[in-house]
Amino acid sequence: MGSHKHLDKASAAGLLVALGIIYGDIGTSPLYVMQAIIGTNKITDDVVYGAVSCIFWTLTLQTTIKYVILILRADNKGEGGILALFALVRRRAAWLTVPAIIGASTLLADGIITPPISVSSAVEGLRILYPDIQTIPIVIGILTLLFIIQVFGTTIVGRAFGPVMMIWFLMLAVLGVAQVVDHPEIMKSLSPYYAYQLLTNHPGGFWLLGAVFLCTTGAEALYSDLGHCGRGNIRISWVFVKTCLILNYFGQGAWLIVHSGDLLNGRKPFYEIMPDWWLLPGIGIATMAAIIASQALITGSFTLISEAIRLNFWPKVRLVYPSDQKGQLYVPSVNWLLWAGCIGIVLYFKESSHMEAAYGLAITLTMIMTTILMSVYLYVKRVSKSIIAVFLIVYLAIEGSFLAANLLKFTHGGWVSLVLATVIGLVITVWLKAYYIKLRLTEFESLEKYIGPLKELSNDISIPKYSTHLIFMSNASRESEIENKIIYSIFYKRPKRADIYWFVHVETTDEPYTMDYHVNILAEDDVIKVTFRLGFRIEQRINLFFRKVVEDMVLNKEVDITSRYESLNRQNITGDFRFIVLERYLSIENNLPFMEEMIMKIYFAIKSITTSEDKWFGLDSSSVKVEKVPLVLTPSEKIRMKRVYS
Repeated sequence: MGSHKHLDKASAAGLLVALGIIYGDIGTSPLYVMQAIIGTNKITDDVVYGAVSCIFWTLTLQTTIKYVILILRADNKGEGGILALFALVRRRAAWLTVPAIIGASTLLADGIITPPISVSSAVEGLRILYPDIQTIPIVIGILTLLFIIQVFGTTIVGRAFGPVMMIWFLMLAVLGVAQVVDHPEIMKSLSPYYAYQLLTNHPGGFWLLGAVFLCTTGAEALYSDLGHCGRGNIRISWVFVKTCLILNYFGQGAWLIVHSGDLLNGRKPFYEIMPDWWLLPGIGIATMAAIIASQALITGSFTLISEAIRLNFWPKVRLVYPSDQKGQLYVPSVNWLLWAGCIGIVLYFKESSHMEAAYGLAITLTMIMTTILMSVYLYVKRVSKSIIAVFLIVYLAIEGSFLAANLLKFTHGGWVSLVLATVIGLVITVWLKAYYIKLRLTEFESLEKYIGPLKELSNDISIPKYSTHLIFMSNASRESEIENKIIYSIFYKRPKRADIYWFVHVETTDEPYTMDYHVNILAEDDVIKVTFRLGFRIEQRINLFFRKVVEDMVLNKEVDITSRYESLNRQNITGDFRFIVLERYLSIENNLPFMEEMIMKIYFAIKSITTSEDKWFGLDSSSVKVEKVPLVLTPSEKIRMKRVYS
């Protein structure tokens, strides 16, 4: 209960942080939504009133009720996001991995499209002042600089995010109010009647939902950043943010009504409602807001990959923590993949108006998957089945409509986001399938029956001592078991004599910040197994953690780490520690079914270019020995050969 109360607290500083971190995507949507809705058609009253009404009710039903009121309740020890939600319900049914994979894939694909469309929409405002300006180099320059600074962390930059977004939202409100005061008739759009009329009676009105949906694409970020900001800060700040957004949309609607019958011809309603004297500062603030929106998506992608690794959804890539601040994370490989994807999007689509076609389709699927997982969570929490049914039917109907309308964009660029999501989804699927194949066929042995042989080996002075303390990284979750490949390494490969044998197992928990360990002393001063229980957001610095465990055991007089060499023992010198990491490769002695063979080949191909096991565990390379072990999943058929005598 304490953590929940803490989550629900709000403070002035927390509200400012929430403005800076989570509202970049949804906050910059006024830059392009109304332009996307009108498109190349003539401006008409029924489209404008209907579109503004649709935006208001989308932000109310989708963002406010679904995310801010309902889904923010589903926190995993204070953390949010689709993978945190999956971690809460994954034990209920195996099929839940499907919506989790689809949701994570489409969310990452969205992270590649959001920075280009946000920054391009803002920078293109310069064409009002400088019609011949080339915006593509400026956009690429801004995005490249943004990705370069990730390596330094965003602590310093992050402090400026809140005040900048506060200025941005106040600007949205002021610009909107200035138009609404002159044309108050736009307030009629508050009635859902106009949205209904547009969707049912206007020719092609239903398909405009694809553009309307762009106003709520950042809603998933509200949930993903729950751990950074807290539920109370998000809910209170959303009241302010939603008010500013609605006022700006109504202001743009008022301007469009005045220009009914005209064509936009590339004009952006957002910039058209600005006074001429404010254009340059306005474009500057819009660009800064777009950069913050991009930063939020990049940071969210890093967090998502970090969670995916812990859940065996993604290869073990290098994670860097630039500062001690909670949530500060940098994933080099993902950073440069995102950069390449963003630059590719800019060069392919060139204009933000063309990017709108690729935008929205992927995130719609993310929201549908979140709805499915949330309904299971409500079931786990014993919520009334009738309430769950209403939630599921209402939101699958709303999001299904958005998906249907967005599918119209498929041939106009929507395929790009789906291709990106499919590639990401295939990597996740291969990694998860390979994990289960290895788990199914890994052989474990009882550690108890090897205690005697290990003691004998430890005392056999005819064998040169390999190390005073020999530590094996083990995948055996049961404290009484060990993989037979470790036994093979100790006794058969090259006998490894040591004074004390340690076996270390790391268990990743569904809770984000767990840091527990358990010690099982199987034979005093001879055989010890240590099990770490680490949350899915904890960096696995096993070298450091293991040292802490040994220090605690020495203080408790549970182990003597003094060297057993007589000369060193007399001087009370600590013995040496050596880690052994067994790295597997696919043996040629396999006879796998075609699909499993393909999965394992792809798995090892990806593994060969990602972080090695020792670096992933955070082990000191000077005290680590990496051994290659053949992974024989299915032995080949028995070979029958006939000996011929001459």
